[in-house]
Amino acid sequence: MRQYGYIKVAAAIPHVKVADCVYNAERIIALIKQAAERDISVVVFPELSITSCSCGDLYRQATLLRKAENALEQIAEATEYLQTIAIVGLPVAINDSLYDCAAVVAHGGVLGLVPKSHIPASGAMNDVRWFASGAELDTTGIVLAGDFVIADRNTLFEVNDIRFGIEIGEDLWSPNPPSTDKALGGAQIIFNLAASAESVGSRTYVEQLVSQQSARTHAAYVLTSAGFGESSADAIYAGNAIIAENGTILATNKRFELDEQLIVADVDVELLDNERLRDNIFKIEECCNQYKTMGIELKQEQEPQFDRYVEPMPFVPQADCNQRCEEIFTIQTLGLAKRLKHTFCKSAVIGISGGLDSTLALLVTVKTFDMLGLDRKGIIGITMPGFGTTDRTYNNALTLIKELEVTLREIPIAAACRQHFADIGLPEDDRSVTYENSQARERTQILMDVANMTGGMVVGTGDLSELALGWATFNGDQMSMYGVNSDIPKTLVRHLVLWAARNESNDKVRQALEDVVATPVSPELLPANEQGEIAQKTEDLVGPYELHDFILYNFIRRGFSPAKILFLAKKAFDGKYDKETIIKWIKTFFRRFFMQQFKRSALPDGPKVGSVSLSSHSDWRMVADASAAIWMEECENLR
Repeated sequence: MRQYGYIKVAAAIPHVKVADCVYNAERIIALIKQAAERDISVVVFPELSITSCSCGDLYRQATLLRKAENALEQIAEATEYLQTIAIVGLPVAINDSLYDCAAVVAHGGVLGLVPKSHIPASGAMNDVRWFASGAELDTTGIVLAGDFVIADRNTLFEVNDIRFGIEIGEDLWSPNPPSTDKALGGAQIIFNLAASAESVGSRTYVEQLVSQQSARTHAAYVLTSAGFGESSADAIYAGNAIIAENGTILATNKRFELDEQLIVADVDVELLDNERLRDNIFKIEECCNQYKTMGIELKQEQEPQFDRYVEPMPFVPQADCNQRCEEIFTIQTLGLAKRLKHTFCKSAVIGISGGLDSTLALLVTVKTFDMLGLDRKGIIGITMPGFGTTDRTYNNALTLIKELEVTLREIPIAAACRQHFADIGLPEDDRSVTYENSQARERTQILMDVANMTGGMVVGTGDLSELALGWATFNGDQMSMYGVNSDIPKTLVRHLVLWAARNESNDKVRQALEDVVATPVSPELLPANEQGEIAQKTEDLVGPYELHDFILYNFIRRGFSPAKILFLAKKAFDGKYDKETIIKWIKTFFRRFFMQQFKRSALPDGPKVGSVSLSSHSDWRMVADASAAIWMEECENLR
């Protein structure tokens, strides 16, 4: 796990008793030990967790401050033989002022102290009554819990080449949170010790803040807030624990729990670094040179258990599914609408095979014509039966064309292909790539010529997965006048067609769409078997599309290596594909991806839909003769 850039972090919510530092230290130590048993590298506790956050004027009592320091010393001593860093909160008196601080403890000592910068001055948290702002505190050395430490809001900490910064509570609520500058100063993870009182709707607001700040800074953000045991005299502390990474919530807790909680997540620091490399806006700025970094070494000999959930289908929307599918469909539709209006085309020509891709392209074109107020008869759906066409796909194609009330043309290609084979001297029993590609090019020629005859536009059907693998005939189905599916991977194509079926009122169309989804993916270029069923199944030849789409996403969007993709795929597809199978198709993907770039370099236009695109016009810049050697070498060494 560590070799792939992951670090295990946790947000802890301990039981507390107001002003009982001895009890609070016991509970904090118990949770630190739990964290160490789970190989957690850094665990963060709520704001003022050693004293509790609801002490009020007791913060001014020397006895409380002394007991808090003693408790911190006990907590630090408890970490002496643990390979876990803990961040705990307490009040600290410095230069005749009191500061709300986060203390970093590890290896038996206090290593650093970070004061809170933004002190609330209204509402339930009128903390300016007790605390000064850390923004006014210059770098100051003090003796705390028996250790000489520097109190400095500009300190970053580094553990095993991973940097983290700290902010406290309302620092995140400020117009310019300290975490922004700390991220620009190199921090990849931000820990926030909070103590916000609960109110209706506050959890959603806090989640949005944490998620947005992690996205804005391309960082992980770990927040924990005071829970059960705090005073309920004027407010309720529900206990919030949220761990986000680059805008995605990795883990949250259940609020209003009486039990202590330890919320754990594996943060992908390599992903965060890659995101920062991709984002030309995000730069380490000169203004952030004031940040000093303190190194902390952890010798964790045991490899932590990888607890992170890995989504096997990263292209398929998991949340707000209907809304997301409608949005994708509309993007495709508007793209085609603009191109039709720009070219003054009143006709659209589509080859309808009864497969997934052509079905989605047909649905998009129908919606586009409806949007533009054009007669659907201007859509010419051409079915072109060939040597491998089966009754199943042929009948589905006819049903869709007829029930959607577009113009049907049936143009068989067998005779034309046989003449072509004779012209070029291809033996009748030849089943080579020439046999297959000739059919694809014959179909494309028909589509182009009919478009010329009708003053129309050939709508392309090829999808992103096929483009990645080069599973398209150059100057055949690779070519069109506008490719509506060019940014849609196969797993998403299947999902969109199924979504369309579930929202379809015409029973015949719905049944046809459902059967299209259930039909094996095939170009149908080789003759059917004796039972008249599809003999040429694409996924038997190039591999499962769900695996290839997983590889594609993690390679292009995340920038991951073949080894890390294998590591993640084993987790995502556990119980479905064994390791050897995954390695086989990873090798296939990288071999084909590099070999087939020339096809992507000559793509027609198409609408950008998601964060992964292989369009040479706007997204993926790669020369066709780039060497795959270093990727293939790693593929060969996969174990």
